Amino acid sequence: MDATTLFLYLIAVAAVMVTPGPTMLLALSNGATRGMRVAACGIAGAALADLLLIGAVGCGLGALLLASEQWFTVIKWIGAAYLLYLAWGMWRAPTQALVATSGAASASGRAAFFRALFVALSNPKTLLFTSAFVPQFVHADQPVALQYTILAVVAALMDILMMSIYAYGGRHAMRTLSARAVQWINRSCAGMLAFLAVGLSLYRRSDLR
Repeated sequence: MDATTLFLYLIAVAAVMVTPGPTMLLALSNGATRGMRVAACGIAGAALADLLLIGAVGCGLGALLLASEQWFTVIKWIGAAYLLYLAWGMWRAPTQALVATSGAASASGRAAFFRALFVALSNPKTLLFTSAFVPQFVHADQPVALQYTILAVVAALMDILMMSIYAYGGRHAMRTLSARAVQWINRSCAGMLAFLAVGLSLYRRSDLR
């Protein structure tokens, strides 16, 4: 893979990630209400999802999902329902102090990891978009597996950087704003997650054709 292609891919990925998605909102909420350690676990889960999604695209699973109406519908509704579930829990969650025992922090970290991982993997829109987006930067005359590996790692690193910024912003808000203001940040994230869930439920496979 030449440097020009990699640079264009980096710019394109950054442009796509500017718009906050579910995992970005989770990072913001975790940073504001649970601390950077828990937020880092969620970020790790989302980064792993990036690697798995691009790996799935490289194996042709994105094309399979695009061709199967039943699998697309099942995954779509699971993803939308889970986003609504997270939004409801986030809306009702009280703003808690960031002081916690190591055991509680560890348990919350595991939950944040799997929550972010499942949110990313249960969104068929992301997989279909990745299927249409990533292969444009792969040259057929060069080792394909190596190229997909490089693109997956770059996407994961960019996602880690962007989510870290969101999480730190939430943590900084916790330090400088009142508990009431932070609660509204959390509820704003919940509202946006619910909005994304509705958008996902209305999404059709033909939107990328």
